[in-house]
Amino acid sequence: MTADAAARTYTIALAEDHDAAAWDAFVNRHPAGTFFHLFGWRRVVREALRHPTYYVLARGEQGIVGVLPLVRVKSMLFGDALTSTPLCVYGGAIADSEDIARDLEQFAADMATRLGVHHLEVRNQARSRPDWQGKDLYYTFRRKLDPDPEKNLAAVPRKQRAEIRAGLKNNLRADLDEGIDRFYDIYSSNLRALGTPVLSRRYFSLLRTVFGEACEISTVVHEQQPICSLMTFWFRDEVLPYYGGGLPAARPLSGYDFMYWDLMRRATERGTRIYDFGRSKKDTGPFKYKKHWGFEPELLNYQYFLVRAKGVPNLSPTNPKYHLFIETWKRMPLSLTRFVGPMVARYLA
Repeated sequence: MTADAAARTYTIALAEDHDAAAWDAFVNRHPAGTFFHLFGWRRVVREALRHPTYYVLARGEQGIVGVLPLVRVKSMLFGDALTSTPLCVYGGAIADSEDIARDLEQFAADMATRLGVHHLEVRNQARSRPDWQGKDLYYTFRRKLDPDPEKNLAAVPRKQRAEIRAGLKNNLRADLDEGIDRFYDIYSSNLRALGTPVLSRRYFSLLRTVFGEACEISTVVHEQQPICSLMTFWFRDEVLPYYGGGLPAARPLSGYDFMYWDLMRRATERGTRIYDFGRSKKDTGPFKYKKHWGFEPELLNYQYFLVRAKGVPNLSPTNPKYHLFIETWKRMPLSLTRFVGPMVARYLA
């Protein structure tokens, strides 16, 4: 441990179900807390993905002083990892002091060693362990919102602003959906076209159940026909458009541009301060699209403690060894990808 155990005024242990409220209270008040640190992900991962979870907390005399959510994702195809947190942009230890955070990380490293995984991955925004390896792959895109929607629109570069205005002229509307059906039909179709397996309907349904109003679905409609849909997370003063997709009709109608602008407009009306456009791989289409909106990329400092692995893993779809799989998936029947996809996607952490 980074601090002398005898001098520590806190203990580190695995969280139990009854710790949920105190865990979330800590996350909500911590400056580095994120939506992905919330305890609800533990239930989603356990029930929808069936992965073992190890939610680690540091407890002092006055209550929780640090947390680190961990999930083990093990498969023959993609390896064996202990991750904070799979399917999430952010993770890693948050704590009341650097010493506590380092002790939580060391606890995780020791656990990874005992479990015999290939590696431990912590999805930090800022680099925390200079002795652990990292990679330059994922970037996040975040921007402060002005209280005036017109100023937010003016902040979008001219070419992209024209796409938004085109969407506004195409008589599109965004409906808030109670259920996930329209979203899942559109999203799963879009992922098949990209050659990417889709997560289960149960996964998205559980997100809605567990997080309630903090997990919103909006669907863009043109002439009574849904063309694109978006699952968004709301956390404190931030909005995170997270899972989105569209049908072929969306692009010529500027449906995507309208969809993201409509969310930005509504977020401004709610007094939201930060629009978090999520992560993208360096120099990919989504990476460039977000830059066209005027967002500046910020490197995500994912770090790796290697146990049995000889190097940092590369599970990115840009890895050439997955090319044949992606091209084959694009040609599979949609119904088959919806059936088989969740069996694969649960390991694409």
